[in-house]
Amino acid sequence: MKKWLQRIVVIFVAFITFGIISPNHEIWDLLESDHSTDSKSELTENTDLNNSIVDYDDKHANVDERLVEILAVAKEQSYIKFGARIAPVISEEFDERIFPKMQEVLESELSDLKLTKYISITEQPSGDYSEKIFHISDGTNGKDLIRFHVRTEKRPLEGYYYNFHYHTYEDRFVAHHDIGDIYWSKNTPPKWLS
Repeated sequence: MKKWLQRIVVIFVAFITFGIISPNHEIWDLLESDHSTDSKSELTENTDLNNSIVDYDDKHANVDERLVEILAVAKEQSYIKFGARIAPVISEEFDERIFPKMQEVLESELSDLKLTKYISITEQPSGDYSEKIFHISDGTNGKDLIRFHVRTEKRPLEGYYYNFHYHTYEDRFVAHHDIGDIYWSKNTPPKWLS
């Protein structure tokens, strides 16, 4: 089999499965062998390989499972954003009040989109005093769908709060949809990721 055709097939498999399934090297060994007629018949008769691909598709066709993956990454990205100095202070309140609301938002927004298997989530929250925790985007075209942010607010005579909110593509990310606030203290909070 020509190298360019082999590369196209590899890219096609990687694109269709979002890189989750890597091409089995047995396939290439069979296709590159000199026994072209034998290898083709062996490839079509190899039921183990076909069954494993079908089993994988059946397991990952479940939208709830993909949502669980997205929620796990969302929580992980939140804690990465908090860093070692902020996380111990706000983690309990975040887990009890903020994250369940984030979960509700993700479940409702993603169920409306009906594209859950094509959804991707950013994996690098912003540092310093920037707001970005993570963005949910369409995996097919890369456009953001939902942006989850946290803003540090100083309220007169009260102190500093972390305001968790999200933006959606429906209003071009203009409106702030509040999730909740967590009180820090009257002292200036550290930078994110610190």
